[in-house]
Amino acid sequence: MHATQIIWILTLALTLFAALLDWRSRRIPNWLTVPALLLGVVVHTYLAGWHGALFALEGAGLALILLFPPVLIRALGAGDWKLMGAVGAFMGPVLILFIFFGSIFVAGLMAMVQMMRTHRVVETFRNMIVLVRGFFSFGLKAHPQISLDNPKSLKLPFGVAVAVATLICSWAAH
Repeated sequence: MHATQIIWILTLALTLFAALLDWRSRRIPNWLTVPALLLGVVVHTYLAGWHGALFALEGAGLALILLFPPVLIRALGAGDWKLMGAVGAFMGPVLILFIFFGSIFVAGLMAMVQMMRTHRVVETFRNMIVLVRGFFSFGLKAHPQISLDNPKSLKLPFGVAVAVATLICSWAAH
């Protein structure tokens, strides 16, 4: 087995397991994400020395930077954020961009289905307008009613979107 295949297998195992946990509990635990991030750095360091370590850290850092604003406004959970950091450590800075945009696309599709299923399309669009206005008025601050902290808000298992995007990228890479 080639090193790339091992990295894809580890990443797919991570994302599929995280998706399962996120689907069932709407949480992705630290005991999964933090060691996975470290493992990604270790694997790349073993395979390519310091260049591999830098590659993994660039991927993790890029993922964490890109998803920090949604975490800051409580639109995305910290477990999802750390999962993407771990995936970035395995995939590096280029592939994490494909997985990142793929995850956003899949999560958008999931959100549309959930909005239609729960008959909350109009309410969701109103909330989006409120959030955009608030962003331009107050910057990156969480809205008290439109965030993960509100038990009545719709919540998506973003880990599922990450797993689907990783599967698609894996298939496209091969």
